Amino acid sequence: MPRRRIGFWYRFAAVICKPPLVVLIKRDWRGMEHIPAEGGFITVVNHNSHVDPFAYAHYQYNTGRVPRFLAKSGLFKKGIVGAAMRGTGQIPVYRESTDALSAFRAAIDAVERGECVAFYPEGTLTRDPGGWPMTGKTGAARVALQTKCPVIPVAQWGANELLPPYAKKPNLFPRKTHHVLAGPPVDLSRFYGKDMTPDLLKEATEVIMAAITRLLEEIRGEKAPETPYDPRRERIEQRRRTQRQNKSRQEEEQSK
Repeated sequence: MPRRRIGFWYRFAAVICKPPLVVLIKRDWRGMEHIPAEGGFITVVNHNSHVDPFAYAHYQYNTGRVPRFLAKSGLFKKGIVGAAMRGTGQIPVYRESTDALSAFRAAIDAVERGECVAFYPEGTLTRDPGGWPMTGKTGAARVALQTKCPVIPVAQWGANELLPPYAKKPNLFPRKTHHVLAGPPVDLSRFYGKDMTPDLLKEATEVIMAAITRLLEEIRGEKAPETPYDPRRERIEQRRRTQRQNKSRQEEEQSK
């Protein structure tokens, strides 16, 4: 695939980041043939380690189609970090926007310019106890349905063994393997031309997350849970458990 629109800052970042990644992580990379050679598209990737954006960017960089990640807009204002974010063409997300689609306008513009925009649809590191993808947020679906661009599902595993979610120290030995598997585009055509209601966006997002999960099942050689972990549902259940515990304590105190 042709290398295009990489630029100085991305090449500079590669010079800095690739050597330690090559030393620390072995690579099992598959599915690069599914990365479009031309035109704008989205990749949707599971997130299970603070290291995996660098490891995945290495994979994507080697396809010749560098990823433009979404990041908090505040990062673009901070010294050398901000200069690097701007220079590598990362996408600022203005979370304070009251218009959900406007919050992703820069991502839409990038896709329409022919760029690759990489989404972590879970929005954060997975909290699933087994490391499986959680329920997703609807941003990737919004951009996909707005642009009708290809949506390439990507599963990765192994960076989380180097640095587990929320861990502070890496497990350097034995040397870990970073597995990446990209799949064919997710078919979202049945959602085209319809009003982007919350229910429709939720359904499209579930289709996207299911595609990522199937790829991760192939990498891991095991089945994912029937129902994806839902942080919102877990918070609600936790509040209910806390309320029941508080009520039980109050009843015990009253009975004394």
